[in-house]
Amino acid sequence: MKILLANPRGFCAGVNMAIECLDESIRMFGPNVFVYHEIVHNKYVVERFTKQGVKFVNSVEDVPAGSILLYSAHGISPEIRRQARERKLQTIDATCPLVTKVHLEAIRYAKDGYHIILIGHEGHDEVIGTMGEAPQSITLVDSPAEVDRLPFPVDAKIAYLTQTTLSVSEANIVIERLKRRYPGIVSPPKDDICYATTNRQEAVAVLAKNADVVIVLGSQNSSNSQRLREIGETLCGRAYLVDGIHELPLDEFDGSETVVITAGASAPEVVVEECLDTLVNRFHATVEHPVVREEHVFFPLPKELRALQAAT
Repeated sequence: MKILLANPRGFCAGVNMAIECLDESIRMFGPNVFVYHEIVHNKYVVERFTKQGVKFVNSVEDVPAGSILLYSAHGISPEIRRQARERKLQTIDATCPLVTKVHLEAIRYAKDGYHIILIGHEGHDEVIGTMGEAPQSITLVDSPAEVDRLPFPVDAKIAYLTQTTLSVSEANIVIERLKRRYPGIVSPPKDDICYATTNRQEAVAVLAKNADVVIVLGSQNSSNSQRLREIGETLCGRAYLVDGIHELPLDEFDGSETVVITAGASAPEVVVEECLDTLVNRFHATVEHPVVREEHVFFPLPKELRALQAAT
């Protein structure tokens, strides 16, 4: 067996920042810290923090007045911020700056009188947060068929935005349909799909073409990890999305000559190493480290946390 260990893979700059933000909050304030939704969409990461005493909540009402509350990497709506102020919570915003970019674009387009078509998946935390910025001015679509059902006239003042973790190819199909139906549609100055999503998808697309199977380390509720699995399945016919090696049907790997291993943007390297070690030991595999794209992106901790660090 030959293992192609995809590069880039795993944590992106936004996830690194959010996790460092929560680690630093625990160091400064102790483990009695609350997080609105999962800090990132990864079971391993969430369980690690839960064992330390962090509490993940789905409602601001579940946070005692005056407590420390972190906003997750996926962003939140203005309504959640309002509720937090009412409860006098000390909030720390760990939203990925690339998600914040989409929020600011939504606010600007709505203020300028555009109706915004948001391309994304209904119910995803990021989509909920973005739509909350201008709920009367945003319509969500996730397929060309939904574009065809939009009620707006061809000359309507329309702009589009996208969720940051979409499949690049599938998003482009929807965007092209939007442009054909609304030739005057306005697009953001720079693509909303984040660099890490794009780079990880590119790495899998390059490596999976000659592979027997693709393994994606990541959680089922991770949108970018699901997109990696879909690309792997499309290109080589067999792909698994798992939280760890314990979820893989290893008996089915007998005879697999080339295996691609990658990880979603919220999956820690430790689960990759566990998977790699198991396959190497069981199948006497060799490991190659092809680099498809280099990454050098870094996001600093949020300003409110840096201010607290300076004050201590």
